Amino acid sequence: MIELIETEVLIIGCGIAGGTAALQLADAGMPVTLVTRATEPEDSNTLWAQGGIIYTSEQDSPDLLAEDVLRAGAGHCYPPAVQLLAQEGPRLVREVLLEKAEVPFDKDSLGALEAIVEAAHSAPRIIHVKDSTGYSIEIGLLNKIKNHPNIMLMSGHTAVDLLTPSHQSVNRLRIYEPRVCWGAYVLEQATQQMKRVVAKKTILATGGLGQIYLRTTNPRGARGDGLAMAYRAGAQVINCEFVQFHPTTFHQEGAPHFLISEAVRGAGARLVHADGRPFMQNYDAEWKDLAPRDVVSRSIHNEMVERELSNVYLDLKSYIPAEQIRHRFPSIGAECAKYGIDMTADLVPVVPGAHYSCGGVWVDLYGRTTIPQLYAVGEVAATGVHGANRLASTSLLEGLVWGDRAAQDVLATLRDTVDPVPAEIPIWENTGVYDADPVLISQDMHTIQNIMWNYVGLVRAHYRLARAVRELRNLETEVEKFYRVTKPTDQLIGLRNAVRSALIVTESAWSNKRSMGCHYRIDA
Repeated sequence: MIELIETEVLIIGCGIAGGTAALQLADAGMPVTLVTRATEPEDSNTLWAQGGIIYTSEQDSPDLLAEDVLRAGAGHCYPPAVQLLAQEGPRLVREVLLEKAEVPFDKDSLGALEAIVEAAHSAPRIIHVKDSTGYSIEIGLLNKIKNHPNIMLMSGHTAVDLLTPSHQSVNRLRIYEPRVCWGAYVLEQATQQMKRVVAKKTILATGGLGQIYLRTTNPRGARGDGLAMAYRAGAQVINCEFVQFHPTTFHQEGAPHFLISEAVRGAGARLVHADGRPFMQNYDAEWKDLAPRDVVSRSIHNEMVERELSNVYLDLKSYIPAEQIRHRFPSIGAECAKYGIDMTADLVPVVPGAHYSCGGVWVDLYGRTTIPQLYAVGEVAATGVHGANRLASTSLLEGLVWGDRAAQDVLATLRDTVDPVPAEIPIWENTGVYDADPVLISQDMHTIQNIMWNYVGLVRAHYRLARAVRELRNLETEVEKFYRVTKPTDQLIGLRNAVRSALIVTESAWSNKRSMGCHYRIDA
């Protein structure tokens, strides 16, 4: 069995950000090792993105897009990053997704790409593949990745910790040198073998952290793995209090909280009570149901609390023709039908759910972190594009743009990068004597999720956050003890990362005393 892998570039995660970086590097002749914890490599946050990705239209311009992004970000966006997204995004959609990955975006009756409007966008610019845009993008990229001679794809492998010689090197004098990244320890799930993947450059593309919350649109792997690994390695993290909640996730006892795309409201659906009465006009008279996500989510939360409701509803049937519903939203319709809901005839029960982390590992305009040779792209990164609140459909575009930017920087600087010394990185010493107990892991994950949902959720206050910090610190101590004496598994690694990520979010929320965007404090 191979225990040491040496590679030019290690990419952890293969959604749109990691996949784009891998393809751009590989097409330029660079050998790449692409690692994902999912046994099926397409299982990523990107796969579940429904609504679409920003492109452009005749009514649009980079300046207009930048204005919309800045407005949604509640004055906390980094203007150079926003301008970069607006300028570079459409070109990369065309070159990478349309031409290279051959994503079959929907077209109108004249054969042109169909650009639609989503919430808080002032022009039609969102292109889509019905209601499964992320799926089509992910499959398109993976079809190219799987057949590429310069890419070694390792699925079912969980990154455990980044390799930083100041922490791990057997040469203790490395502690006096500037911190750098040399790759990662990676666990092969099927064999429980720990591998050293030593790389000149490492790109984190691990996605989000929605699974630290009780209700989320995120897949099971979104546990904050990349954020926690980068934090432990000493990278700077910022803006982590800004967790965006999607207003509409399906809610029914015993059913998963799957996403009901914002495009549904973009097509005309309204948020209503059981009697069919809309209510968003009471919270935002101008945008109503198409107000920014934080406004809509808190409005739903307020209605549920004041009226003691378990959920509100989406009404498609009264506002969108049945045939249009079936044509535009086939995947959502099929998923609702599994639980007895016909979107063309019934109200769809919904609640908010944790959806997107606007903060993360600080990066510059090329995805470089504060640790040399370590990059972060996609949701794990904080580029400054999203500020305090993300504009709809910017996340896929950000992953695409920064995945390409990181690849270009790697290509420009790899020749001058000092080679790592694999012999200095010790073989993993397994101190675990016990098998991981899935019951204990599940219980601890539920504890984290309930703490975060109740105390660090849509509405925050100092006394809630103080309790969350106390309870999470105690839990992290217990989890770390458990981790040190237990044989590593993907679930145990995920629990360790989840409690650390939960603390990062909570302590950031505690430190920010002002209500901003999706960070809302009732005591501000």
